[in-house]
Amino acid sequence: MIEKLAIKGGPRTVPEGTIKNWPPIDDVDRKMVMAALESPKLTYAQNCRNLEEEFAAWNGNRFSITTNSGTAALHMGVAACGCGVGDEVIVPAYSWSSSVTCVLHHNAIPVFVDIDFDTMNIDPDKIEEAITPRTKAIIVVHLHGLAVDMKKIMDIAQRHGLKVIEDACQAHGAKFNGKKVGTWGHSAAFSFNQNKCLCSGEGGMFVTDDEEILAQAKKLWSFGETRTPLEDRDYHAYALGWMYRNSEIIAAFGRAQLTKLDPYLDTQKKNAQRLAECLKDIPHLILPTEPDGFEHNWYNYTVRFDMEALGHADDAAAFRDKILRALQAEGAGVSVWQKFILPAMTVFQAKNSYGKGCPWSCPHAESVDYSPERFPMAEKHCDWHIGMTTPLRAPNGPEVAELVAQAIRKVMENLDQFEDIK
Repeated sequence: MIEKLAIKGGPRTVPEGTIKNWPPIDDVDRKMVMAALESPKLTYAQNCRNLEEEFAAWNGNRFSITTNSGTAALHMGVAACGCGVGDEVIVPAYSWSSSVTCVLHHNAIPVFVDIDFDTMNIDPDKIEEAITPRTKAIIVVHLHGLAVDMKKIMDIAQRHGLKVIEDACQAHGAKFNGKKVGTWGHSAAFSFNQNKCLCSGEGGMFVTDDEEILAQAKKLWSFGETRTPLEDRDYHAYALGWMYRNSEIIAAFGRAQLTKLDPYLDTQKKNAQRLAECLKDIPHLILPTEPDGFEHNWYNYTVRFDMEALGHADDAAAFRDKILRALQAEGAGVSVWQKFILPAMTVFQAKNSYGKGCPWSCPHAESVDYSPERFPMAEKHCDWHIGMTTPLRAPNGPEVAELVAQAIRKVMENLDQFEDIK
């Protein structure tokens, strides 16, 4: 069916204002946030402690520490798992930058492993070839809400004596073999940033079941001290420390949103299922997978365009960007989540995060190769994808998913109108 694309002056498929903002705010949020605002202490206090206990109970962890970001929680995991100068940490070649810069924060060296194209996650079958005598840990990222195959990861870690740090920042409630992410590895990090399935504006959570890892993480979290702000502090720095604590207002908002998290996740799953049903017969789309034994939370519904079938393998990213602009003009609420694979980012190409080449030039470090061509699946995914979050989130329902699908169908059936789109 020939339809004039919105980017060419035709009507929008998704009317202005159809897609509602995330997260929904109601009287539960207002009541808890205002109570925190009027409390005598606005720094780390009872709301923070309650959030830790409530989140640990929800996810199934023994211990938790609320942080000011998911990035902070990741850095705490790197430090608490004993990674330091010259140690190597295996990381995926495609993720958010924090999944890897957290390694640099503690003077350790990231070693990239390519992703599995189907799952978009680190390829477990390529990890062992990246292990060296200096390898200390593996960071697995449950990207866009799909868990990594944690049985394979934990088997590898056990054979080689490695720690496993889960980056679950996007994966609240996702499961592998019926067990939630954040309960498999030695530690895990969650984010409560604006876009996350549990949103408190900013903030995050460090979780572990190991008391020693908890103790080490606490030192980094609060100025190198060993006692929390709710204890009798001696204000003595026992180790190199940061200030990664959360605050009462943010924690109160997080607690309010946590009471609604399970219904939110149910909404995402239903909307994602409806979107998949509407997209399944559109040519040249590669839809996201949910393998047997995995339970996706659909944080980000990521679609890839088959650029080889479309005849644009050689200019994939540029042609993808044209599709993106056309979809945005239709009001579809889509975007490109990450336009660069991690090894191609300047900080890794320059190998100079602290100046004078550190940490790669430190005496205990060995040379590593960050040539982008070593990670073809990550590059292919990066250039072929678009994704969406808000259209599938509460309070949006399946009718919004249907409109987004209509927009995608309209664009994909009228690609011949792209000739003069820049």
